[in-house]
Amino acid sequence: MDRFTSKLSPAVDYGAGTFLLVVAILSILGNAAVLVTAAWRHSVLKAPELLTVNLAVTDIGMALSMYPLSIASAFNHAWIGGDPSCLYYGLMGMIFSVASIMTLAVMGLVRYLVTGNPPKSGSKFQRKTISVLIGVIWLYSLLWAVFPLLGWGGYGPEPYGLACSVDWAGYQHSLNGSSFIMALAILCTLIPCAVILSSYIGIAWKLHKVYQSIQSNDNLPNSGAVERKVTLMGILISAGFIVSWAPYVFISLWTMFHSDSKDSVAPIVSLLPCLFAKCSTVYNPLVYYVFRKSFRRELRQIRMYCCWDAVSIMTLCIGAKSSEETSRAQETAEE
Repeated sequence: MDRFTSKLSPAVDYGAGTFLLVVAILSILGNAAVLVTAAWRHSVLKAPELLTVNLAVTDIGMALSMYPLSIASAFNHAWIGGDPSCLYYGLMGMIFSVASIMTLAVMGLVRYLVTGNPPKSGSKFQRKTISVLIGVIWLYSLLWAVFPLLGWGGYGPEPYGLACSVDWAGYQHSLNGSSFIMALAILCTLIPCAVILSSYIGIAWKLHKVYQSIQSNDNLPNSGAVERKVTLMGILISAGFIVSWAPYVFISLWTMFHSDSKDSVAPIVSLLPCLFAKCSTVYNPLVYYVFRKSFRRELRQIRMYCCWDAVSIMTLCIGAKSSEETSRAQETAEE
């Protein structure tokens, strides 16, 4: 069987395609809302909030560059485009997934350094500093995505045949493949996850110490409320990403060692973690909407502004049309 032919039944393919279509729509709408609200208040954005914007860019980038090809292939019951599109899909997946986890790691680290400090010290991270960090994140992601093109590692179809990623099965076949996958796992998964975990453990300890200090100060009863809320948002966003991708990482690691044995993963089993991982792009805007009143307020303002513009345009059009009809009537009467 052709490696780009679906290993699933047509019914499962159509179900997966429909699911991905819903995920793509929600992801594009949700992350577009984050980007629009950020542009709406760009002049007052705090430097660390640029990382939130960058995370939305990675999510919407994944939804726009990858999901349409997966959806079309699912309804086609075979991967569309062969090796060239598989290479493109793997490249995009590597860029955006590495950029996402590295952004989360930097967010956790910045949050740790800011938490518990006096309010004025929050400005220690200037926009230029965060912008440089974001640039480094994208360069780092691009570097790892290009390595397989230069001969270290490779991209290949997933076991179920309707998506492409790192050639996990190549771990057993060559030192080239195994060294790339091990380096990728350590430098782009384990270390960032360790940074995220240690950062939020450190934040929890800092907040605990701050809470103990304000207990004896009746003048500052609510001083830790904002810190706790922002920290909770960061924890939920990071946890959502890790939980969404953990099953996929587990299945990929299993495939590395059991690709040619009787214990190899069934196609349907390899499909489910991939679908679950793609849900991570929907999760972040939902967290912002639930935990940030300012995000909800800005969305309402934008909606009202757009509605007002639409009403104004309609009014102008109706007025222009009425004036034109009046002029014609006058011309007819004069004749």
